[in-house]
Amino acid sequence: MPELIYETVVTTCSPAGEVHVAPMGARYAGDGVVLMPFRPSATLDNIVATGRAVLNRVTDVRVFAGCVTGRRDWPTVALADGAGVRLACALGHVALRLVEQRDDAQRPRLTLARVHEAAHAPFLGFNRAQAAVLEGAVLVSRLHLLPAEKIDAEMRYLQIAIEKTAGAAELEAWGWLQAAIAAHRAQAAQALR
Repeated sequence: MPELIYETVVTTCSPAGEVHVAPMGARYAGDGVVLMPFRPSATLDNIVATGRAVLNRVTDVRVFAGCVTGRRDWPTVALADGAGVRLACALGHVALRLVEQRDDAQRPRLTLARVHEAAHAPFLGFNRAQAAVLEGAVLVSRLHLLPAEKIDAEMRYLQIAIEKTAGAAELEAWGWLQAAIAAHRAQAAQALR
């Protein structure tokens, strides 16, 4: 059976206090959380340096789409114990502490213990457009790995959910993803000249 991966947003701080926001799949292992950031990664560097991270549960898919299209400046709230920051739009957050690191050349495995957990707003569920934006954000994060035909086919399919169920936030996020694909293609075409 495949390992369940939950789409979350991880906030970390550098030793100098600079906030970094990154979408990341989280695996739950008992009471702990496993993160496997790709190298190179500011998230990885920050967790290793400080031993801390915050897992944010969000439904505002603009955060996911924004992060993969260069929009990483999202409002944050400092945690009461000074152990990091959470996203202001988070429905809930989990403050984490690094307990084990298994090194890997591509994706180190970080096991983190839950230090504190809080809910800030109820989770009403996802609409289909939100799920489509999440999948589109994954595709955009892999533009350098996937063939254009696959990207186009999947984006066409996801467009159906956008057309049927998107609100203003989902439409904005979808536009960012489409612009990122167009910019990637234009840059690739320019490189061939």
